[in-house]
Amino acid sequence: MQIDLEAPRGTRMPMPSARGPLSAHLIAVLSGLEANPGFAAAAQALVDGNRDHRWIVFDEDAQLSLTILYELHLQGLSEVSDRWEWDLDLLAGRATLEAVFEAALREIGAVPAEDGPEAVVPRLWEMTAPSAGPGMSTFMAREADVEQFREVLIHRSLNQLREADVHTLGIPRLAGAPKGALVEVQADEYGGGRLERMHSTLFATTMRELGLSSQYAHYLDLVPSVTLASLNALSLFGLHRRLLGALVGHLCAVETTSSAPSKDYSAGLRRLGFGRAATLFYDEHVEADSVHEQIVVRDLAGGLAQQRPELAADIIFGAAACLALDDLLGAHITGCWSRGESSLRAPAV
Repeated sequence: MQIDLEAPRGTRMPMPSARGPLSAHLIAVLSGLEANPGFAAAAQALVDGNRDHRWIVFDEDAQLSLTILYELHLQGLSEVSDRWEWDLDLLAGRATLEAVFEAALREIGAVPAEDGPEAVVPRLWEMTAPSAGPGMSTFMAREADVEQFREVLIHRSLNQLREADVHTLGIPRLAGAPKGALVEVQADEYGGGRLERMHSTLFATTMRELGLSSQYAHYLDLVPSVTLASLNALSLFGLHRRLLGALVGHLCAVETTSSAPSKDYSAGLRRLGFGRAATLFYDEHVEADSVHEQIVVRDLAGGLAQQRPELAADIIFGAAACLALDDLLGAHITGCWSRGESSLRAPAV
């Protein structure tokens, strides 16, 4: 089998279309069309106009603004100077949005208090245990058509085309055995240094096999706020050292809930007549994540909780937030399909 090595990464995010006054203001500033930034004041005005923290998870304007702001620290935006990364006005506006977003995540990811660091490992296994009934992955294996597979790939592409990058930000913040555990997992995510084995490369190949573009953030304008919220939660955890525990918990949730669904996705693609090039991304996760889940839960999360007991609660929070956002996205997708609608903001082109 020949893997197409067309570069899926390393390019900047294209400037998206605005979804409201705040993102329009931000895009104008970054594009040089607005001389007076004033973004922090605009962000504060948006926050002041809403009371319930959870509004921000479903607000297209706020979530797109956060996505753009976080991208300044990652691959960057097309035609935007890297000097904007540390602009004080943008950072102040981001902090305003983040305060509400984190509060919302702590509400939707709320979990009962546990007894201490020794409870982290069993709690993670309990939280991520497979559900008894059929879920979205079962539908993908047995019933989904090609267009529905394309939609799911589009939703996932914003993260999967940069897979591992944000979790890797935890490496310099860890020490000892937990650091070694994260390095071991991330080395696999990056294909052991081989481009053709990088998980982002494999996902890009799957997208192309299904007739989609594999360029980074190509479909940004099509995905709704709930998709961006899932992406932004990871960026929030990864860019704040104080949220190291949440970042570790998030990775645990990802790794422990990936293997079985990946098997279903591979089965669905084969049912539709696709070959090894299309399924390899999912096939790889069936094998790799069954090993990774033991490392991240026991050695990384468990080890970190013993090493730094004050992070135990945030480890559980990060996992809970990841799972809750996945449920919200899954409910959005399946709800749209049950009504005969696309789960995207506009038809894929």
